[in-house]
Amino acid sequence: MDFLVADIWLEKLMIYGGVFLIIAIVLGIYLLKLRRETRRAESKIALAKKSGLYEPVSLHPVIHVNNCIKSGACVKACPETDVLGIRSGRGTVINASHCIGHGACFHACPVEAITLNIGTETRGVDLPHVSQTFETNVKGIFIAGELGGMGLIKNAVEQGRQAIDNMVHHLPKKHDATYDLIIIGAGPAGISASLTAKKHQLNFVTLDQDTLGGAVFTYPRAKVVMTAPMDLPLHGKVKLSNTSKAELLNLWTSVLNKNNIPIRETTKVESIEKEGDHFKVTTSQNESLTAARILLSIGRRGTPRKLGIPGENLPKVRYRLLDPEIIQNQQIIVVGGGDSAVESAMMLAEQNEVTLSYRSGSFNRIKPGNATKLEAAVAEQKLTVKYHTNVTEIQAEQIILRNSETSEEEIIPNDLIYIFAGGELPTEFLKKTGITITRKFGDVMMKH
Repeated sequence: MDFLVADIWLEKLMIYGGVFLIIAIVLGIYLLKLRRETRRAESKIALAKKSGLYEPVSLHPVIHVNNCIKSGACVKACPETDVLGIRSGRGTVINASHCIGHGACFHACPVEAITLNIGTETRGVDLPHVSQTFETNVKGIFIAGELGGMGLIKNAVEQGRQAIDNMVHHLPKKHDATYDLIIIGAGPAGISASLTAKKHQLNFVTLDQDTLGGAVFTYPRAKVVMTAPMDLPLHGKVKLSNTSKAELLNLWTSVLNKNNIPIRETTKVESIEKEGDHFKVTTSQNESLTAARILLSIGRRGTPRKLGIPGENLPKVRYRLLDPEIIQNQQIIVVGGGDSAVESAMMLAEQNEVTLSYRSGSFNRIKPGNATKLEAAVAEQKLTVKYHTNVTEIQAEQIILRNSETSEEEIIPNDLIYIFAGGELPTEFLKKTGITITRKFGDVMMKH
C-alpha cells in the first residue's frame, strides 16, 4: 500500500514538475525575447537621439504605457521603418521624426492606447485656430487638410468632405455674394471639398495658385504615392496601396470631369477681406470674387523658400522636379537635405552628372531607405555629395559653392539647379486674413 501511494505521489510530482518545467522554459524564452526586443529598441532610440531623429517634427503617435498590452499591432501597422518599437513590454516611439501622420498605429491599437499629437513640450508647431467643425476664429472661413495639422491624402480627403458638410448647415440662403463658396487650393482636401460642394448643389469655384493635385502634383512622375482606402465624394470607395502620381491625378481628373467641376489653375489668392455678410477674394490677376463662405485647403508648404542669392532668377533655377526621365546629359546641382532633395538627386543621377549640396554634415532627417540608397549611390560614384556647403551665387554656366567650415569657394560647371529648401508657411497671409495662429506644444489632434 505504501508503495502504491509513493508511486502515485511520484507520478504527480513528475506530471506537475514537467508542467512547471515547460512553463518555466516558455516564460524564460518569452523574457529572453523581451530583453532582446528591449535592447534593440534602446539601441535604436540611442541612435535616433544621436542622429537627431527622436523628436517628432509634426503629427506623431503618443503611446500611453499604462494602457498598452504589448500586442505589437501598432508596430506592424506602421508603414514607415522603425518609427515604433517594443521596450520593456510596452510600445515606444523610436524615430519619431520619420512619422508622417499615417495614423495606422492609432487605428490598429486594440486597447486604444495611442493618441495622435502635434508638437512636443519643447518643440512647438504653428497652426491656425480651427474648431471641431473646421471653422477658424474668423466666422465663415474654414480650413481643411495639411494646413490644419493633419497630413496624408486620406486625412485631407476626409476633412475636405467634413468641412463642407458642416458648412452647409449654416450657409445663409440669401446673401449678396456671387458664390456660396470659394475653395482655395486644389489638393486632396480641395478636390474632396469641391466634390462635396457639388453634391450639395452649392454655387462655388475652386482656385489654385499652381495646378490640380497640390503637393501631389509636385512629386516626380515616377514617385509612388502611399495612401490607404478612402471615400471620395460622388465616386465612392477608392482602394489604393501603391499607386503612381499619374494614376492618382488621372483618377481625380476623371471624377472632376465626370461631375463637370472645373478647377481654375494658376490663380493665386492675394487677399481675403470681410465685406458685410460675405468675403471679397482678390487674385494675382487683380480680379475680385465674392463668396458667403471660404475654405482654405492650401497646405503648409506655401511658396518655395528661396536662397536669396544672386542669379536665383535665372531660368535654369527650379524648385520642383516633375519629369526626371526627360533630363539627360546635364550638369546639375541639387540643394537640400530632406527626402525630396535626396530622392530627386538620385533620380537625376541616372542620366546626368549630379552634385548634392547640403549645409550640414549629415542627412539626419531622411528616411532610412533613402539613406541606404544614397550611401550606395555615392559608393558607386553615381553622384557627388558636398557637405557643409552653401550656394552663394548662380551664374549662367556655373555656380559658386562656399564651404562653411573652411570658407573656401569652389566654382562648379552647371546647367540646372534644383533648390529644395522647404516652403514658407502662409503665416502672414493667414494673419492678414485675421486668422489666429497658435503654437501647439503636444496638443492631442486625434483620440479615441
